[in-house]
Amino acid sequence: MFFARINLSFSKFIMKALSICIAFVICFGLSLSPSYAAQSTMSGDYAKDTISVVKALKGAIETPKDASNKEEVREESLSLITDYISRYRNRGLVNKTQSFTTMQTALNAMAGHYKNFASRPLPEKLKERLNKELSLAEKMVLRES
Repeated sequence: MFFARINLSFSKFIMKALSICIAFVICFGLSLSPSYAAQSTMSGDYAKDTISVVKALKGAIETPKDASNKEEVREESLSLITDYISRYRNRGLVNKTQSFTTMQTALNAMAGHYKNFASRPLPEKLKERLNKELSLAEKMVLRES
């Protein structure tokens, strides 16, 4: 009877010790493993990034309907829009400027068309509007900086 209690207590002790060891291994294993963040194409300089995005998207807007790389251009544009918005949307000094709100309006319109009508080219009215808004945002960011 005495040995049965000792055996039961010993096995409980071993189970607790094993649980603690596993917890330590998991915690240290997760903290030591490298984490990989998505690589951003943005430099962090709002004015330069805005101008480069404007130029890239104007090039995408001018892509002909029958271009062989139109799907690639669409994907690159969506990726660029996502990078730009995620970089600057939550920055208080940037997201309250007129250039950012104008830029965000244009980017939302372009991304919305690309996501909802992936197989259709940009309509002429939308192209005109995007060119106008992107040019305006570019002028505003130059004036603000």
